[in-house]
Amino acid sequence: MKLSSRSLLHALLLALAPLAVQAQTLRIGLAEDPDVLDPSLARSFVGRVVFTALCDKLFDIDEKLVIQPQLATAWEWSAEGKALTLKLRSGVTFHDGEKFDAAAVKFNIERHKTLPGSNRRGELAPVAGVDVIDAATVRLNLSAPFSPLLAQLADRAGMMVSPKAARAEGDKFGAHPVCSGPFRFVERTAQDRIVLERFPGYWNKAAVNFDKVIYTPIPDATVRLANLKSGQLDFIERVASSDMEKLQADKKLKTSRITEIGYQGITINIGKSEQAKKNPLGRDGRVREAFELSLDRQGLAQVVMDNEATVGNQWVAPTNAYYAKNVPVPKRDIARATALLKEAGEPHPSFTLVAPTTSDAQRLALVVQAMAREAGFDVKIQAAEFATSLNMADKGEFEAYALAWSGRADPDGNLYSFHGCKQPLNYAGYCDAETDRLLDQSRTLRDPAERKKAFEQIAARVLKERPVIYLYHRNWLWAYDARLSGVRNVPDGLLRVTGLKMAP
Repeated sequence: MKLSSRSLLHALLLALAPLAVQAQTLRIGLAEDPDVLDPSLARSFVGRVVFTALCDKLFDIDEKLVIQPQLATAWEWSAEGKALTLKLRSGVTFHDGEKFDAAAVKFNIERHKTLPGSNRRGELAPVAGVDVIDAATVRLNLSAPFSPLLAQLADRAGMMVSPKAARAEGDKFGAHPVCSGPFRFVERTAQDRIVLERFPGYWNKAAVNFDKVIYTPIPDATVRLANLKSGQLDFIERVASSDMEKLQADKKLKTSRITEIGYQGITINIGKSEQAKKNPLGRDGRVREAFELSLDRQGLAQVVMDNEATVGNQWVAPTNAYYAKNVPVPKRDIARATALLKEAGEPHPSFTLVAPTTSDAQRLALVVQAMAREAGFDVKIQAAEFATSLNMADKGEFEAYALAWSGRADPDGNLYSFHGCKQPLNYAGYCDAETDRLLDQSRTLRDPAERKKAFEQIAARVLKERPVIYLYHRNWLWAYDARLSGVRNVPDGLLRVTGLKMAP
C-alpha cells in the first residue's frame, strides 16, 4: 500500500516528535541532591545551581565578580553608607502571577531576617529596616555601613519569592517554591529529580530557549559522566578531575574549568555540642594543630584533585587580594605533630571524619586518613548523603566534617557566618568576643586596605584555634554536549540557564 505525501509527512513528524521534545529539555546532572528549595533556609551549593533557574535575585555577578543588575536595575548609597536605595525592574511577576514590587522586596528581606531557621539572618544582620518609597523604589536602612551588602543581595539573600505563596505555605514553602525566575517549579522526587518548566511570563523570556529543565542528582562522578556520554544528560557539574584530560579530546563534548571562590576544608567540632568534649580534636588545640601538620596540602591537591586546585589555609585563596599574608600556609611536619600529641597526652587520638558520599569527598577522606596515620591519628570515616551530613553538622552530631564551601564574591560570605558567635553556619561552635568585634568592624569598612587589615587580625585569631582546617580551592570542572552554547564561566560555579541554546 502506498502512502500519500501528507501521510508520509505526518509519519515523519511523529517520528521526529520525541527528538523535538528532547531538544527542548535541558538535562543537568548534579553531584548531590539539594536541600530545601527555600532561599531563606537553603544551605547547599547544589541548591544554588537549581535556584539560578528558579529564583531571580536583586543582583547577579559576572565572570569577573562584578555586581550586575537583575531584579534591581540601579542602586545608590547614602553619603554615610547607612542606606541603600534600589530601583526595581518593572513588568516582573512571580510564578503565581503576583506582581513583583517594592512591597515584595520588603517582605522578602524581612522574611530572610526573621523566618525561624533562616540561614540568611547573619548575611543581612546590619539591615535594620526596609522602606517602600514607591512601587518601584525601596530603601534598605542599615544599623552601620555594610560593605558586603551588594554581594549578599547577589546570592540567596537577594532572591525574591512570592509573598502570597510564602504566607500560604509557611514552613512548607520549600516543597512548592514560587519565585520569579525563568523556570517554575513542577515536581521533585528526593534523590531522583527536580523538574522545572519554562515560565511564560518571565521578564527576559527571549533569553530562555528550553521548555523544561530536569536536574538529576548522581553522586558518583563516574556514573554522572557515563550518563552524559550516553546522551542521557546534556550537562554535568563537578566532573572528576581524573577525567578532564580525556574529555578534552572528545569532540562530542566540551569542558569548562573555573577556579572557585570557595574552599575545601575540614570543620572540627570544638564547641557545637557535647561531642566536642568527647572528641580529642575538640578538647585540645594542640591536637588540632598536630592534625593540620600531619596533612600535606599539595599532596592532597595532587592525589584528590589531580592538581585541579590551589592549596591554601584560609577562607580565600592566596591569589585573593584579601588573603592574610601574616598567616602563611604551614608545611607538613610529622615530627612536630608527633611531639604535640605527646605533649597533649594523646599519642594515638581517634576521631570520626564525616564525609559526603560524593566521589571527591570520599577520596579526600581516604587520603587524609592515610596522611594523619603517619602522625599517630586513627581516623575513622563515616559516609553520609550530603543533605544528611549538613543536618548532622547543624546539630553538632560530628567530630570532624569534610565540608566544601562554594564561596561568595565578597570574603565576608566565606567568613562571617562560619566564625561569628551563634551564626547559622558556625558548625564548629567557635566563639570569641574579639573575633566577633573584628568581624563586625570588617563589615563597616569601605576602604580595601582597611578591610584587609581587619581580615589579617581575624586570621591571626581564628587560624590559631583551627575551627576549620582549610585545605585548597578547587577548580569547578564541567562537561557538556558540544551542541550546547551560551555556557558562562562565572567563578561561583553556578550554571546560568538563560542564554543557553542547543543546536540541532
